[in-house]
Amino acid sequence: MTINKLNINKEFYNHLNIKNNYSLETRNCIESTVENLIRGNTSTNHPGMLLGEIQSGKTRTFIGSIALAFDNNYDIAIVLTKGTKALAKQTYSRLINEFSDFYDEDSLQIFDIMSLPDNLTNFELDQKIIFVVKKEKNNLIRLENAIFQKYPSLASKKVLIVDDEADFASIGFDKSKKEVVDLRVIAKKIDDIRQKLKKSDFLQVTATPYALYLQPNNIKINDFVFEPLKPSFTEIVPLSDGYIGGDYYFNQSQDKNSLAYYLYEQIPLEELELLKSHDRTQFKIENVLEDHRVDTLRNAIMNFIVGGVIRRLQAKKAKSRLEKYSFIIHTEQKKLAHEWQKDLILEIKKQFTNIAKENQSRLTTLLDKSYANLISSLSKTDSYIPKFEEVRNEVTQSILKDHIMISTVNSEKDINELLDNTGQLRLRVPLNIFIGGQILDRGITIKNLIGFYYGRNPKKFQQDTVLQHSRMYGYRPNKDLAITRFYTTNDIYEVMNKIYEFDNALRDSIKNGKSNSGVIFIQKDVSNKIVPCSPNKIIIPRVTILKPFKRLLPIGFQTKSHSTISKIV
Repeated sequence: MTINKLNINKEFYNHLNIKNNYSLETRNCIESTVENLIRGNTSTNHPGMLLGEIQSGKTRTFIGSIALAFDNNYDIAIVLTKGTKALAKQTYSRLINEFSDFYDEDSLQIFDIMSLPDNLTNFELDQKIIFVVKKEKNNLIRLENAIFQKYPSLASKKVLIVDDEADFASIGFDKSKKEVVDLRVIAKKIDDIRQKLKKSDFLQVTATPYALYLQPNNIKINDFVFEPLKPSFTEIVPLSDGYIGGDYYFNQSQDKNSLAYYLYEQIPLEELELLKSHDRTQFKIENVLEDHRVDTLRNAIMNFIVGGVIRRLQAKKAKSRLEKYSFIIHTEQKKLAHEWQKDLILEIKKQFTNIAKENQSRLTTLLDKSYANLISSLSKTDSYIPKFEEVRNEVTQSILKDHIMISTVNSEKDINELLDNTGQLRLRVPLNIFIGGQILDRGITIKNLIGFYYGRNPKKFQQDTVLQHSRMYGYRPNKDLAITRFYTTNDIYEVMNKIYEFDNALRDSIKNGKSNSGVIFIQKDVSNKIVPCSPNKIIIPRVTILKPFKRLLPIGFQTKSHSTISKIV
């Protein structure tokens, strides 16, 4: 596609290109995406797809696509976000920051749909407009009313709908007791809006596209025909240097010469079970520093403290900014489990404080183990390695001066209280430990993550869910990687490794052009422990992958009783 070189102070795309210094690969991705949209290669039921990795720069890329679309006769962009205030705020703040010059000079308006004024003037309506809309019933109703009733002139303009985290809430079906399939309210409302618009294009953005590629053909539900959202084209969001994902965690980790080799540490199943709930007859919390059943958790907390202290000592040596660091514990969904885990870690912190004051030899023993653990990987780098005595003194001060904070994140209220003004989790102290479940996944950015204790262990793993839990993926400095550790059970690690292989194969098939015919190959786990996504996201009851030269035979059933059919057979 040929992009006209207009005045960079007036042209959205060139301005953002200069501001963000897009790589050639990112520019190609943005331009190819918008070219496909302009050519009319999408429709309401065949949207475009921007496929990225977890925390890989998908937002940056779709914002670039919005900018280029504005330069090519699109008037409105509707950005659908996951249905939480945290992610909506994060997206709104990002858009304000990216388009700040245009916003300030009154060539662009950006609104959270729930804060949309009731008295927009023609002066504002004639500008480019971006609506940020949570995938939530009231947000979508308000958007529908604004476009089709309050300001009907908007309905005739050219609109780009960007569905961020497109596999979340935008699709789905519920079965009633009568086995009648009902399209979920949010999915239906999005479908209503996109079909009512006169001139619109639809762009999905996600890192976990399995449900989108597995959509069935048109479905008639109570006289309403739902058009499936199968992508008409897929553009891969390119990765920049410094991205750490599945390749690092599950491929490079097999190489003894790689920093990744030191990353994984195994959690015993007994420890994971103990973290589900507190049985006072089985576990005495006051013995938390001696009980072997929580060895990995205790060592993980100390590794995090020592690792964070080492990075801050390195920064002091280099006279650079002192960063704050984070650690996530994600093993359960239930709030009671989170409260028990918080009590446990608070007790560990309390007893660390006690031995820092009264039993330096005990603290030294724990520190020595963690220091040796981290030196094994630090020695693979050319960075400054502080002496043990220096680390011990700094760790002691960090414990005594209360540089460690433990927070549970159970609800949207919890997470909103922890957000900074950009919508990211705020790191309030040098060492931050977050305990939570689903609320800590999809879209939430957690800076300087150097420890991840993961233990979600369902009977059947949903590939999209597990990947969205992987908050340890993202752009990480090499110096942080040297002290980063990932804790999980051997079984979960193997499942995550298999998910990485499946996901990588899907992306390779797209890159190699095998998806051009509309066929996407999603592999099936032979052990039947992994499924691509929740069954509620695809209406078909079973998805069976049949390999070449294999067959399915109708065996193991009878039409009538054995005595009746035996002579015939």
